[in-house]
Amino acid sequence: MPKNSKVTQREQSHEHVTESVADLLAHEEPLDYKSSSLNVGGAAGKKVPQIEVPENDGRPAWNSKLQYILAQVGFSVGLGNVWRFPYLCQKNGGGAYLVPYFILLLIIGIPLFFLELAVGQKIRRGSIGVWNYVCPRLGGIGMSSLMVCGFVGLYYNVIIGWSIFYFFQSFQYPLPWSDCPIRKNGTLAIVEPECDKSSATTYFWYRQTLNTTSTIAESGGLNIKMTLSLLVAWIIVCLAVIKGIASSGKVMYFSSLFPYVVLFCFLVRGLMLKGSVDGIAHMFTPKLEKMLEPQVWREAATQVFFALGLGFGGVIAFSSYNKIDNNCHFDAVLVSVINFLTSILATLVVFAVLGFKANIMNEKCVVENAEKILGYLNSNVLSHDLIPPHVNFSHLTTSDYAEMYGVIKTVKEDSFPLLGLEPCALEDELNKAVQGTGLAFIAFTEAMTHFPASPFWSVMFFFMLINLGLGSMIGTMTGITTPVLDAYKVQKELFTVCCCIIAFLCGLLFVQRSGNYFVTMFDDYSAGLPLTVVVILENLSVAWIYGTKRFMQDLEDMLGFRPYIIYFYLWKYVSPFCLIVLISATVIEMAISPPGYNAWVQELAQERFQSYPPWALAMCFALIAVAMLPLPVVFIARHFNLMSDGSNKLSVSYHKSMMKDISNLEEQDEARFILGGKPGEAPSSGPARKPFLTPGGNKPMDSLSPNICYGTSYQNAAISPTTPTTPSTPLTPESDS
Repeated sequence: MPKNSKVTQREQSHEHVTESVADLLAHEEPLDYKSSSLNVGGAAGKKVPQIEVPENDGRPAWNSKLQYILAQVGFSVGLGNVWRFPYLCQKNGGGAYLVPYFILLLIIGIPLFFLELAVGQKIRRGSIGVWNYVCPRLGGIGMSSLMVCGFVGLYYNVIIGWSIFYFFQSFQYPLPWSDCPIRKNGTLAIVEPECDKSSATTYFWYRQTLNTTSTIAESGGLNIKMTLSLLVAWIIVCLAVIKGIASSGKVMYFSSLFPYVVLFCFLVRGLMLKGSVDGIAHMFTPKLEKMLEPQVWREAATQVFFALGLGFGGVIAFSSYNKIDNNCHFDAVLVSVINFLTSILATLVVFAVLGFKANIMNEKCVVENAEKILGYLNSNVLSHDLIPPHVNFSHLTTSDYAEMYGVIKTVKEDSFPLLGLEPCALEDELNKAVQGTGLAFIAFTEAMTHFPASPFWSVMFFFMLINLGLGSMIGTMTGITTPVLDAYKVQKELFTVCCCIIAFLCGLLFVQRSGNYFVTMFDDYSAGLPLTVVVILENLSVAWIYGTKRFMQDLEDMLGFRPYIIYFYLWKYVSPFCLIVLISATVIEMAISPPGYNAWVQELAQERFQSYPPWALAMCFALIAVAMLPLPVVFIARHFNLMSDGSNKLSVSYHKSMMKDISNLEEQDEARFILGGKPGEAPSSGPARKPFLTPGGNKPMDSLSPNICYGTSYQNAAISPTTPTTPSTPLTPESDS
């Protein structure tokens, strides 16, 4: 070996290595990570050679902080903010629902979001690499995240396909769902019976868009229109993510900001409509008694959980492209607050429009029932004395009708049900809760038909849905591609295209005529319970296995300041407890609720709940089992040493900075390089750090090192044959004392 080689210099040196290998591999320097160096030789007074950590290590990076924030916002703010959050507010006490939601956002949402941002930024890997690094036996966490991302991506892009179809259908006047189609029967022209029994928008959704069957067992064949829409959706997603963050980052500038432009436009337009204030007032009128119901808190926790995209791996993947000294605590709070405010904005828009729709429907109800009353008056079924003298049927107001309805109901108490009169109360119309596709493709589209220039607003609305869905799909796809590209040397573009092609072919399940029912199935079973289990294991692996104190010290070294002490308690106790309660409540809910779906019955022109057949029920539980299967499989395999622990797969930056000097060394030389100046010499301890004061004491903490589950380190793996060893023992969870 050349005398001037770095290894020879280290062998001849009498000084010890002043950094632990874990510090070096964790890209962490006790004082300043950017100026990290090794004392590798030379007498006192000599200039010490340094290994510079390269600024550009080959891993992609965000062009700007704004691009990164927009990517996280685009991923977390999705369709659920528009059609799930308003429904939960209406169902669970209006303004009172915001209280438990905000409390749970503070004690569950922000801490766990901060945790995912921190581990991704620190280790600079996707979900699989991060959890292999922190705790190899729990490496199945990342694999389960990837599985769930795959399941969700399959059906989520189908919804984008539906939005694309409606988007192109909106370029016509009048809108195709404005009126029921007319069927000609010889010389007679009659309204389509299915449409006449329901409504024009409902008929257009179930019959002309989905052409749905009456049960999940009836496939009905592929729906060509939806198949083409799904193909377009996957082409858009593929083009957005094919270059990684280099392409998706640019897309996020538009897809993350445009929905806010549309929401503000809809809010301004909605406030100008008659009845919008009624809808907003109804929405935010608090029903405080609802806050005492456990179901409200469970649904609030679930919404917080999914609104931030926890457990999907997209948050970790996006964060892994950050600089290591980025203030991820600020990012966590900022994105969480933006997400919450977006949900409030969407709720204002939805109920302003639904308030307008409720007034339209209420006036229509008044007119129809007033005609019935006039018929009863002309046929002497009702006496003219029952009609208040000030009531004018030519200009009948809702208050006049309510008064007249009350008088008739009181006088004709026995025969009143036979009259078939409806109360036409605005409150009843506002209480009709709709969510999901029922809100976006039926209720909202019906309201827009009454807007002036309705095609323009329809185009804007569905283009907004496409962009909301696209932002979430980019994060979902990044959660799939980043871990795989980190672990295996495959061409990014080829792998992305293959993923999209496979996903499109699998997605054909959802564009059958019965595909809508499979979307419901996957939405109910593929993500809920598995993701909750994934997140609680993430929390436990960091807080109890790796150690909260150690993690807090890592954060201080990484960020340059100590996180608030409240995070110690939230990560250690509060969040795990809340997640265990949430898992228990979810399992109980699944056990007591009969598994089924709402099927559209063509003959009745209405939805009817149906139970899943045995094969579909087996499919439901298979989705849960497949998503969670990597957790026990990886644990058992690594416990019995049946598979590699993955700890040798470091992040790109750490790997390159180390391998730059030792890639060509023999194993024994590498051991001497790592362990000390001479063969068999024990490594010196690293320099002392400022300890982080925790509730239990002030012990200094070690830096982030892999294999923590095993109680080993890279030092053990590289010990030379001449060095005496002792068997490693499993590391117990960190004590707080």
